[in-house]
Amino acid sequence: MFRRKSIAQLQWNPPADAHAGVGGEQEGHLARHLSVRDLTALGIAAVIGAGIFSTIGNASHDGGPAVSLLFVFTAIACAFSALCYAQFAATIPVSGSAYTYAYASFGELAAWIIGWALIMEYAVGNIVVAISWSDYFTGLLDGVGLHIPDYLTLGTQSAYAGYHAVLDLMLAGRPLTEATAAQQEAYRIWSTAPTLFGDFKLVCDLPAFIITVLVTALVYIGIKESKTASNLLVLLKLAVVGVVIVVGAFYVKTANWTPFAPNGIGGVLKGVSAVFFAYIGFDAISTTAEECKNPQRDLPRAMIYALVICTILYVVITLVLTGMVSYTELGVGDPLSFVFKQVGVDWLAGVVAVSAVFAMTSVLLVFQIGQPRIWLTMSRDGLLPPVFAKVHPKFHTPSFSTIVTGLFVGVPALLLNMDLVIDLTSIGTLFAFALVCGGILIIDPHGQSDARFKVPYLSGRYAVGLILLAAAVGLWQYNQAAINEFWGAVTSGEYEQFRHQIPMVVFLLFCVGLTVVSFTKRLSLLPVLGLLTNLYLMTQLGISNWMLFFGWLIIGLAIYFGYSNKHSKLNTRVG
Repeated sequence: MFRRKSIAQLQWNPPADAHAGVGGEQEGHLARHLSVRDLTALGIAAVIGAGIFSTIGNASHDGGPAVSLLFVFTAIACAFSALCYAQFAATIPVSGSAYTYAYASFGELAAWIIGWALIMEYAVGNIVVAISWSDYFTGLLDGVGLHIPDYLTLGTQSAYAGYHAVLDLMLAGRPLTEATAAQQEAYRIWSTAPTLFGDFKLVCDLPAFIITVLVTALVYIGIKESKTASNLLVLLKLAVVGVVIVVGAFYVKTANWTPFAPNGIGGVLKGVSAVFFAYIGFDAISTTAEECKNPQRDLPRAMIYALVICTILYVVITLVLTGMVSYTELGVGDPLSFVFKQVGVDWLAGVVAVSAVFAMTSVLLVFQIGQPRIWLTMSRDGLLPPVFAKVHPKFHTPSFSTIVTGLFVGVPALLLNMDLVIDLTSIGTLFAFALVCGGILIIDPHGQSDARFKVPYLSGRYAVGLILLAAAVGLWQYNQAAINEFWGAVTSGEYEQFRHQIPMVVFLLFCVGLTVVSFTKRLSLLPVLGLLTNLYLMTQLGISNWMLFFGWLIIGLAIYFGYSNKHSKLNTRVG
């Protein structure tokens, strides 16, 4: 379970079907078409998406203008991780992302766990984006007089649940006003939908399914076509974001920035999952390592470029939004369109809605590119059946894995209402980031690697303890309410209160242990800070998300011990 693959083994790992007579060895490999510009565009495509067009509004509503600082803090946390990703990418320039890196540092079981977590991150994240895309798209069609039947624009689960919630109120003789607007709408749609057979109603989110199929088909055809589409979509949405910033700046009222943090640090941190959800995806660049022209040089550059560009845009957009209207008005699903309607610039609100469709399409594209390549790499290692490593002889893409990915996203988007999806996606991503930072501490704890790019070495012997002490003092000074809440729950003697603080208790114990190890081993400071910041962000996602995450991992462990461990390619090497 803890056997590791050497860097040499990872660097020489051709697709499984290259040795199965499918097109010959050369045709079994992926095609190299991506430059640093293409990779940077893929990173921007993944990051500038649903976050800037939707979740940024609720985060600003909770934290006020100070959420702009939360974007900076989260970007710093991502930057620590990005440096670690960049060193791994320069050392092991093959597909697989964090899965491959964990295989080299922690061993096979950890690699499987992170691969399984990335499947959740990419698939669940794309389900959210597909459903959001459908909402924007149907709204646009309604705006030009084209109406898709309501029963084809709502997931089956959402409609069914809303229908029965209202029905239960009616049977209990309670007023319908107790039902939410969404539940009443779901009741109407389910009641008026065509009946196929028995009591089964034809209710599904058809646009979400169709866009997933179309994007999957593009990814299947080739990486060259996918990068062209990605570059075009990125140019379009960057142009729109630029227009939003320039035009919005004329309507900014600096009085709206006061108070800067109306709900204190607690209010700012309340939006941490939404803000981090906006950043997930820059790691998807590393899944395309075998399709890069010069991965050891270009992957590190692209990750840093994408992160810097997106952070600047997020901070500026947040300041413009909170300057145009009061933060109290931003708890809406389409904040960019909303603020321009509020100031009477309706034409730009329409442009924003169109660009949101393009932005979400580009996010779908990047994640649909990334997930099949992780499955391909896991299959090469024997942890998934060989068919997942099949590379199309003409298109040079992981064909079977791409089709499965499309079904894995499209069918749930068609039928399901995914609750807690943002937090679930974030916890999977943070887990991957934490393992990558920890992996650097294992393979290169003192920055002595000869990799083309490596994390700058700064001794953490004294710095880790001093930084944690400074953070504790700052917390005591500016957010004592959170400390009192934590201490009250821990000492209450009631499990229901204590269980919500379990992640934080574990994190604090981990901080103590890592401080000791950093002092004795002189660990590299930046990976340590990356590990700590990612783990801290994970503690903010709630115990319910942790329970669901562990449930997903248990399913993954059952597959590992039932199939993967027995079929691992390392069995023949160590046996």
